[in-house]
Amino acid sequence: MSSRAWQHPYVNIFKHVHVEEWKRSSREGDVTSYMDKTLKCSVFRIRGSVPASNYILLPKSSSQSLGLTGRYFYLLFRPSPGKHFVVHLDVVAEEGQVIRVSFSNMFKEFKSSSTCLQLPFICGSAQGSVYESTARTAKQGLVGPAPACVRWVCLVMDLRYLVSVYLNRRYSHLKALKLCANMSVKNTMTSDLLLDPGVCYSVVKRGGVVMEEGSAPMPREMSFPVPKGCTWHDLYDYIRFPSDGMKMPFDSIQKGETNQAETDVRGSPDRQESLCVNLSKPVRDRVSLIQQITTPRPRLKQKKVTLLTPSLPEVAPLSTIGAGGDGGGVDDGGVHVFAPPTDQDQDVITVRSPVSQSHSPLLEVLSAEVSRPISLPASKASKQASKQRKLHPDPILRLNKIIGFGGKTMKNVLWNKLGDEVIYPCHAVIISMKICSGKQRFFIGHTDKVSALALNGSCSLLASVQADTHTLLRLWSYETGHCLALVNTHAHSLGILSFSYSGRVLCGVGKDGHNKTMLVVWNTESVTKKGVVCVLGKAHTDVDIRALQITCCDETRMVSCGFGNVRLWRLRGGTLRSCPLNLDQFHSLEFTDLDLLHSHTADAAEEHTLFVSSKSGHVLEVDYAAVAIKNVRRLLPTQPSHTQRREKQTFNMGPGIAVNSISVCEAFCATASEDGYLRLWPLDFSAVFLEAEHEGPVCHVCISDDCQKVLASTSIGSFGYLDVGSRGYSTLMRSHTQTVLGFSIDGLRRHITTASSDGTVRVWDLDSMQQLYDFLSEDTPSSVAFHPSLPVFCCGSSAGRVRVFDITTASMLAQHRKHTEAVVGCVFSPDGECLFSGGADGSLALYNSAHQELPAIRVLGNVLACGSERAPDALVVSGDSSRLAFIGPTEHTVTIMDARSLDEILRVDVSILDLDSPRLDCALKVCFSPPTPGHLLISTSANKILYLHSHTGKLLKEVCDVQKKCCWSLAVSEDSRFLLTAGCNTLKVWDYNMSLDVNSQVFIGHSEPIKQVSFTPDQMGVVSVGDALFFWDFLAHPQEAMLRSPAILVSPPKPGPSGDSGALTNGMLLSTGMPRGPAPLPSLDLSSIERPAHDGVGLFVALEDLSLSEDTHDALRRSPSPSPAPSPTPKHASFLRVTDRSASRASPEEPANQLRENDHGTSSKAERPDCYKHFTPRYNTSTPEQDSVFLLQSAVPPPPGEEGLRLKAVIGYNGNGRGNMVWNPDTGLFVYTCGCVCVVENLHTGSQRHWLRHTEEISTLTISHDAQLVASASGSGASSKSLICIWNVADGSSRTSMSFHKGAVQSMAFSRDDRYFLSVGDFSEQEVALWSGSCFELLCHVTAPWALHEARFSPTTDGLLACVGASGTLFCTIRTQGMQTELQVQSVCVPDDVGDAELTSLCFNANGLLFTGTSGGQVCVWDCNTHRCFMSWEADEGEIGVLLCCGNRLVCGSNSRRLRLWSVAAVQALRPQNAERSQDSPAVLLEQEMQLDGAVVSATFDDVMDMGIVGTTTGTLWYINWTENTSIRLINGHKSLVNGVVFSPDESRFATCGQDGSLRVWTSPSNELLVQFQVLNQSCECVCWNPGSSMTAVCVSGGYSDGTVRVFNLNSSEMELKLQPHATAVSALQYSCHGLVLLSAGRDGVIAVISPVTGATLRIISDHKGAPITAMQSVNKQYKEFGLQGDELWLAVSADRRVSVWAADWKKDKCELLDWLSFPAPAAPEYGDVLPPSLAAFSPCERGVIVYTGYGVTKELTFYCLNKKQVLRTISLSDWALSLSLCSKERLLAVGSKHRVVKLLHSSSGRFQDFTPHGDSVQLCCFSPSGKQLLTCAHNEILLWSSHSL
Repeated sequence: MSSRAWQHPYVNIFKHVHVEEWKRSSREGDVTSYMDKTLKCSVFRIRGSVPASNYILLPKSSSQSLGLTGRYFYLLFRPSPGKHFVVHLDVVAEEGQVIRVSFSNMFKEFKSSSTCLQLPFICGSAQGSVYESTARTAKQGLVGPAPACVRWVCLVMDLRYLVSVYLNRRYSHLKALKLCANMSVKNTMTSDLLLDPGVCYSVVKRGGVVMEEGSAPMPREMSFPVPKGCTWHDLYDYIRFPSDGMKMPFDSIQKGETNQAETDVRGSPDRQESLCVNLSKPVRDRVSLIQQITTPRPRLKQKKVTLLTPSLPEVAPLSTIGAGGDGGGVDDGGVHVFAPPTDQDQDVITVRSPVSQSHSPLLEVLSAEVSRPISLPASKASKQASKQRKLHPDPILRLNKIIGFGGKTMKNVLWNKLGDEVIYPCHAVIISMKICSGKQRFFIGHTDKVSALALNGSCSLLASVQADTHTLLRLWSYETGHCLALVNTHAHSLGILSFSYSGRVLCGVGKDGHNKTMLVVWNTESVTKKGVVCVLGKAHTDVDIRALQITCCDETRMVSCGFGNVRLWRLRGGTLRSCPLNLDQFHSLEFTDLDLLHSHTADAAEEHTLFVSSKSGHVLEVDYAAVAIKNVRRLLPTQPSHTQRREKQTFNMGPGIAVNSISVCEAFCATASEDGYLRLWPLDFSAVFLEAEHEGPVCHVCISDDCQKVLASTSIGSFGYLDVGSRGYSTLMRSHTQTVLGFSIDGLRRHITTASSDGTVRVWDLDSMQQLYDFLSEDTPSSVAFHPSLPVFCCGSSAGRVRVFDITTASMLAQHRKHTEAVVGCVFSPDGECLFSGGADGSLALYNSAHQELPAIRVLGNVLACGSERAPDALVVSGDSSRLAFIGPTEHTVTIMDARSLDEILRVDVSILDLDSPRLDCALKVCFSPPTPGHLLISTSANKILYLHSHTGKLLKEVCDVQKKCCWSLAVSEDSRFLLTAGCNTLKVWDYNMSLDVNSQVFIGHSEPIKQVSFTPDQMGVVSVGDALFFWDFLAHPQEAMLRSPAILVSPPKPGPSGDSGALTNGMLLSTGMPRGPAPLPSLDLSSIERPAHDGVGLFVALEDLSLSEDTHDALRRSPSPSPAPSPTPKHASFLRVTDRSASRASPEEPANQLRENDHGTSSKAERPDCYKHFTPRYNTSTPEQDSVFLLQSAVPPPPGEEGLRLKAVIGYNGNGRGNMVWNPDTGLFVYTCGCVCVVENLHTGSQRHWLRHTEEISTLTISHDAQLVASASGSGASSKSLICIWNVADGSSRTSMSFHKGAVQSMAFSRDDRYFLSVGDFSEQEVALWSGSCFELLCHVTAPWALHEARFSPTTDGLLACVGASGTLFCTIRTQGMQTELQVQSVCVPDDVGDAELTSLCFNANGLLFTGTSGGQVCVWDCNTHRCFMSWEADEGEIGVLLCCGNRLVCGSNSRRLRLWSVAAVQALRPQNAERSQDSPAVLLEQEMQLDGAVVSATFDDVMDMGIVGTTTGTLWYINWTENTSIRLINGHKSLVNGVVFSPDESRFATCGQDGSLRVWTSPSNELLVQFQVLNQSCECVCWNPGSSMTAVCVSGGYSDGTVRVFNLNSSEMELKLQPHATAVSALQYSCHGLVLLSAGRDGVIAVISPVTGATLRIISDHKGAPITAMQSVNKQYKEFGLQGDELWLAVSADRRVSVWAADWKKDKCELLDWLSFPAPAAPEYGDVLPPSLAAFSPCERGVIVYTGYGVTKELTFYCLNKKQVLRTISLSDWALSLSLCSKERLLAVGSKHRVVKLLHSSSGRFQDFTPHGDSVQLCCFSPSGKQLLTCAHNEILLWSSHSL
């Protein structure tokens, strides 16, 4: 039985928790019980002036839960008269989110958030009272204290509805209930049934009343007493929320009269129709429509039927339609007045149903025409009207062309037989395009993206398959475009299709429902005649298949290739069998494609050659007949030689060319490579004789049958062909790679601009489909709009920016950021005078577009509805440029403003226009009609379109069932005859007046929701965008439409920014009408052997963050036609780029054994388990997306053997990891992690080796049982998958690496024989992956039902492993059959008596027992044979994170900082056969216990459990010896951020300080912790050494966040002085050169000069006051050097980029300002990262020179000379410097950056090297005084380097 069964049919909550005992519930304040006279039973009364202090709480503790799953919550209570009350419900959603639902009569309005709902409660009163009469006529009820005559209430709340509707979540259970004063409560309960208190239980039991399904009478113990002769509803109030009664303008809980009607067994009364009343002009001009209802009307259970009655008279336009109650007067004080109908009222037509005249409701007929009429009994009139009037012509749209390519894949591009057409997919449409004219034919029928195409040899049959879960295969006649057959493949997905040459056999490759590779072969011989397709054979295989081809000589034979395999297949007797090719040493290559070269000799059936390409550049030449490799060639990138010719490299030199596709003919071979080149080779691959470079990786290549043309497609959405004879390249199509978000059309120049989620804005030619410009930006464009007359367009972005570009001058005219969130709409007024932009934050901006810089005129906040779902056309302007309309300020209202001033004119509330809807309608889109009808069209969430008068707001018409779901785009033709609507994937054309019988036509083709639709300016076409750009011909009498089209008035052209005012005729700006010539064709870089020495990319023009580059792809040449030709392309043929070229490049190639792509579906974010055992990556201050690009492309690693820095030691241990330490007592191997470095340390000598491969924080480690391999796993960052590295212990080399898990890796383990390797993902994916322990290939993976914390293999049973997690244990068994390996999983839940706890750790013992630790501190013992838990005991007070068992001893470590050793010798004897489980057993004995400094996260012990090493969260590794009962610190480090590092003057020590308040001193060269000074509840911000002589004590000083300075004596290990010179935190600390004074600086910019002897403050320097001091330094100088007396110089630099230089003689108390430097910088960005610090230091190699870096115009180091008072030189940096240190030798500098790079550079030559071992921003670096060592720090990672010459 499930946990819900006991709760049926209901749960009495008070009885369930025994509320009167107050053990499982609690009470606070004045809570008493008394005998109520009305109910005649005892009830609880809660009183008190403060409701929060007087309450009943169920259950008693917040850690407990009621766990009640009933849908309905019932509360029987009575509010106290004249008082307020509050009720809180804690509801839990299925995702685990706790939501508080509160209702009270104190709440004035409804409020909601992601975790809270507040509902007003309106108290009812006795029937007939004055209060009831007042409340009935009130607009929103009387919210406030309960009236004196308040009655007992039965409240019913639908919790599932609340959670679903208001929070978009799924209801799980009720956790807690809190009843607060002031009220009386009888009882409360939950149930899945709708209980009716007005029906007697005994009557129903006797069968007197039949209840509806899902309802029942109220149980006796929950019912109210009803005296004889009375009814329940006369005495009590029944309130149900949500109510089916009247709809209020806000969400509230109140009594509705519909409840009685629902419970009445008698029929509902007839509904009276509303009466339309003519309203006065002032009333019609109200700003908003407010509903005034005097009496709620009962809900009608009968279905509403819309009748088709063509013979009825035309219905007059109605301002509103509603239903009244018993009557009401006409009153102009409100907008809508309702009255009973009279005989004189002719405005509303009502028809009674002939079925039941007594109880059927009246049916409203607003628009008598519907698209799907209901058949009625025929009459003469109806027979005459049976011939329906439809929209003509039919079809009214014809698809003309599509700009788009790919969707699911970019590889399916094919030639036809003649080589004059190209066949390719565009999402759900297959296109055949003429390469000479660009004319397209379409194969339409698929409902999802096409994943594969195949064409037979004669080009008569075309096969295609779509990529949804119900994979459908279609076979087409290529000539006619008709679909011949539709085949259900019964496969999960198909990605490869191959036709035989004759077309009789078709083969497909895909995945089945278990994600196994599947091959299917069909017989298609009869498809052209009979449309019959049958399956010839099917096979399942474990091998990877990337490409497959049917041989030409034998249709029953196929060849395939994939990762690590090339196989030959044969179909015989309905069975598919395969034979692998012996690959020998090439068995690990990743093969990508293959092609067969067929001989044309007489013996062609036996002579053909197979070519196979690979990612490593190897090309295999295979003898198909002999099934043997003939030749293996490796394609290597060429290098320029001394003769400037390209020569082929040797076989093993350098990395090979990654070949994605290969195609072979008798003359040559074509390859498509990842480096963006299409190359043509002779068949012996001796040299490249022709190549073409593309902008992105080339993913597919195909040679035409005549061998004259080579087709190539790229991964960036383009394809074209190379003409071999002319050596010319033609681009056939370029497209967006992601969804098109919006568009705008320039009708004068026939251009269209589009914005896409791929981050680009592109400008296209409407006629040629040629891409003219391409804008790339870091922030995604969200909306675009063309100027109505000038070649100018604006673009809004997701970051809230609005940019305006002039195309002709290639310049950005203006940039504004008036919005804090995404721009949801940009629009120019039709007269070109104004520009409007709206943001998702609700802001609206008006700009003067007549001015060249487009200044902002007015900005309003909170006027638009918040959210980005209404982009890209959230703003619309009327055709006369006078009015602006949008949805806002709420989603229920539409506002119309004056377009010149943004003054509000009209506001319409659409939520109250439909009284029958149980929900409030929301406006989705708005659209102005042309000025002639003067309508404003609004589409709503109720799937309606409302026609409103744009001046008065009067409702004129409404159209229902517009789209299948909702309408998200609207457009009206200029002659007001047609309406376009778009919703989901369909497009509809409507008769605007809705005057026909069938008013619309539906068109399909899009595979994704349509984002925007519009008529072209000439009204000859329609454009729709979504997955691609669809251009439709509009066939509705275009000439007539043009004649009726009203002229668009345009203001006289002003000298625009481009200087192009167009042709002016009669005050209108028109095109010249001259034929447009073809656009010039830029040629692609082609070469035979020579290539230009530089890789030119065209012209770049710097425009701040904008750059202009020449387009390298040509346009299509189109033959002359009578239609207007395309406008000439600008001579510069350029496109604008908003980011650097590096940002737009493709991401680096993923590892070869990365087996899964990221899921495309959007899933809800998983919730992290609430236990410390689960790994959580530390917050990273660097940006991983930028880091991955920077590290791989920008970092310059040093050549091997020439490193200027060598990593010497790593200080500390990462206590944030889990299981990230391994130790083998037999070999002495000791490995732990710090950041992204694996540290291998010799415990005897302390020397370290370092394994560097990871770039993210390492989460866990594991070691093989033979101690030869170590596996490490790092997190996934933000854009990549986790990385698992396998290390060879002997030499420290990386054996291999794997990437599979999307999140972090939680646990890893080797099997006992090291045959298998296991990895477990974190809570975000819950994947368990099983790998081969020899080659580390993925064998299988399963998804766990809950988040897992740890996994281990059984040491005694082969193939058995266990995993523990949030809800129980998984027992997994490895099953192997042939080459197939799978995991059989059995899940066992947490034992009941363990409670609400998670299983967090586990270990096996040698007797087949499994020990698991829980988050509650218990240890459970399981029998691995029966999978049963037979005993448990309380092992700790905290969560157990580590369990280790050896022999009869068990070690457990927890977050209570305890490490305990247990004796479990007698547990084995207690293993029961069929007995009950034991909870407290005397067989378990606690032997020893140790208290450590933090929660235990890792542990390893020897075989007898005498000694081991344990790691804690504080960053400490402890040596534990149970025999001696001792614990010794082995490794110690900072737990939190390190704020300072500095060497002592003699370099024998170095000091560090951190946010944890510790100041630590380390010895050198052993790097051991010497002493630690800890200050509680403070952060140590800076540290410095006393430069005293050997005669004085060695002191170290620290500055703290409370403004104190503490001086510590290392000889005595005590604090000598404590000073407080600052009121703010100390930011910098520095001793003078001779140690006479101590300089301390605060974050307020004040510098204090302190005596280190007395502690007195000698001087205060306030020159930098107001800006934090970031650095200080002091150096020696000659006494009168620089013209000032003094023996030392010191400087201070502040965050405002100012540096002060001082000369001082502290013996004479002299300190004078020598120089004051201020460095310029641009204004700080409004929204962005924290500015880099200002840093300065004296150069130790150049006397009198200061080196400065900080935020400025450019990223650079500045060298300033104090003598010359000028800048000597600058050195450019690739990133802002976060830290700076100067070496005392060889003019070296060290710079740390945010991108995790330590840069070592020479200050004179500029030569540099980059080092990237850190996993976070490098915030500190410090050279030793001698310059031989360097300390760098990233967060808490401290690395010690040895410095060498550069």
